[in-house]
Amino acid sequence: MNKRTNEELQALVDQAVAGDKKALETLATNVQDLVFNLSLRMLGTFADAEDAAQDILLKMITHLSSFRGESSFTTWVFSIAINHLKNYKKHMFACRPLSFEYYGDDIENGKAQDVPDLTQNVEKNLLAEELKMSCTNVMLQCLDTESRCIFILGTMFQIDSRMAGEILEMTPEAYRQRLSRIRRKMADFLEQYCGEYGSGKCKCKDRVNYAIQSHRINPLKTDYMSAREISVQTMVDVKNAMEDIDGLSQDFSFCKPYQSPERVKCLIQEFLDSTQLSIIQKA
Repeated sequence: MNKRTNEELQALVDQAVAGDKKALETLATNVQDLVFNLSLRMLGTFADAEDAAQDILLKMITHLSSFRGESSFTTWVFSIAINHLKNYKKHMFACRPLSFEYYGDDIENGKAQDVPDLTQNVEKNLLAEELKMSCTNVMLQCLDTESRCIFILGTMFQIDSRMAGEILEMTPEAYRQRLSRIRRKMADFLEQYCGEYGSGKCKCKDRVNYAIQSHRINPLKTDYMSAREISVQTMVDVKNAMEDIDGLSQDFSFCKPYQSPERVKCLIQEFLDSTQLSIIQKA
């Protein structure tokens, strides 16, 4: 998200509501990476995140006239996205919820050494990195929905407790306390089981074939390694967000943001170019 002042964003909103297509395109472009990355961490897979991000961006566009400037535009977008994702039931893990107990047992007892080579001549180091990013992202699905929201807002987006409390409708103090507990739980799990971010025995390179067999990664479709990584600062202004809540920030270096996939950008552009948009603006 390009850095703009609240006044600049409000001006863009006013112009877009008045029918300025260029202003609307600018607003959508500004928040699409934010929305995609929030969706990716909340839902666990690129495919589900793409679908949800499109829904959220369309909802933002069609409800733009309801923005009153009572909060920042970023807070308003986060609120729309969080409410949508909390109730999103079409993603993979909605039907197959995970738990830390299940994940830990799979690491301890999954017979990774018995799986034949399934890499299809794709470099194993690349697949190991793909698995590392996928695994740590899927691990977030072991948290309940609200805990996942709190962790993502506080760890990936580094949102300050005042803004996060507003988005999640809780006091800043309650948010800080819950974030600290959730981050400690995540850090303890990584320390116990993960050999990449902790002292556990699980090494991604040793589990590549097992992950392919389990359909956790696809050697012919490496979503994470194909995505373009960006910095948090390009997504959202975090100038007031660097709260030292528990000193665990370095334990979660896997929370990397990515550019929105081209499919999301193209579909939103198609919608912006459609006659449907003019009908909505006239409603």
